[in-house]
Amino acid sequence: MLAQGRNMGSRFTPFLAMLLCFGINLVQCEYYYSEETSKVVMYVDYAFTSDEFNGSSIFSTSHNYSRYNEAIKIELVVRDIYRMQENMHQGYPTETLVRFLKARDGNVAKAHKMLIDCLQWRVENEIDNVLAKPIPPDLYRGLRDSQLTGMSGVSKEGLPVIAVGVGLSTLHEEFDKYYIQSHIQMNEYRDRVILPTATKTHGRYIGTCVKVLDMTGLKLSALKQLRLLTSISTIDDLNYPEKTDAYYIVNAPYVFSACWKVVKPLLQERTRRKVHVLKGCGMEELLKVMDYASLPHFCRKEDSRLPQDYAAGNTENCFSFDHVFHQQLYNYITQQVILLESISQIRRGSFHVELPEPDPDDAKIAKTIETEFHKLEIQNGLTN
Repeated sequence: MLAQGRNMGSRFTPFLAMLLCFGINLVQCEYYYSEETSKVVMYVDYAFTSDEFNGSSIFSTSHNYSRYNEAIKIELVVRDIYRMQENMHQGYPTETLVRFLKARDGNVAKAHKMLIDCLQWRVENEIDNVLAKPIPPDLYRGLRDSQLTGMSGVSKEGLPVIAVGVGLSTLHEEFDKYYIQSHIQMNEYRDRVILPTATKTHGRYIGTCVKVLDMTGLKLSALKQLRLLTSISTIDDLNYPEKTDAYYIVNAPYVFSACWKVVKPLLQERTRRKVHVLKGCGMEELLKVMDYASLPHFCRKEDSRLPQDYAAGNTENCFSFDHVFHQQLYNYITQQVILLESISQIRRGSFHVELPEPDPDDAKIAKTIETEFHKLEIQNGLTN
């Protein structure tokens, strides 16, 4: 049984509706009226499949619920939920289910729970409206100067190339909630705009990206940022699983190499296969994957040893607020505010996501990195 007894509460109805939208076939369904919550609650047996769902069928059965006064509201709830799940799968529900199954090594029960938890996270944190929650321009520019990430182009297969300046990012704890908001906005923009555009352009489904991680400047002081980075990683692992085809590590100093030796065995095999540690700036190897124009600036030999090129204002620097990617993203958010306000679908107020409990695997990796960093501090007799 999907429900744990009959005290699931009224929230369960929209989640089941979402599951139906994703192709989880209903075997048996029953409604009952909860006097405690004054709402109709759904109790089901189910079968988890990868069949695509035709949204019209769930709406056509609404007449069967007429024996409950409140059950007629279910159709309206389902329509809202159907809109939400479209933001997740963008017309490709089967591929989305496969991602969740891969993330749980094909274990249907675990993948099912993961999907339920993801949907609840999206509802509780109003993720559908995150692209209509702008960060003030001056603050956003500051985030871009300290949380170094952006999109430099596309691979030869049409996959977006996401660049991350791991070593030179200087995250400030007082802005943690904005770093998380900005990260989620980029994820949603990637999934709702970048990937659907790539799919249309290439005439085939494109649902993943490649990431190039620059370790230039990585120091032991990066340990201070580990808590936030672990939280961001957990958000991605739990809610945006299997969205990256490959990770390319470039400009790796000794600190990274020492940590990688102890972290690599902790990674799942499917993740290890995705990670490629390249020599130097990695330009020669990356040119097999993408054209020169799509190389992140730190992978071009003339730029690879110039950290000052990270400064804001350089439109060739995909980390900069002035880069075309961040300008398009910010303009899109501004337009979404106007659009949703015009149809009264957005509530005013700041965006806030509670930091999740670290995934056990992520927590173990973070602890291993912390231990290794402390060993290096002792070994080198310094504290950066």
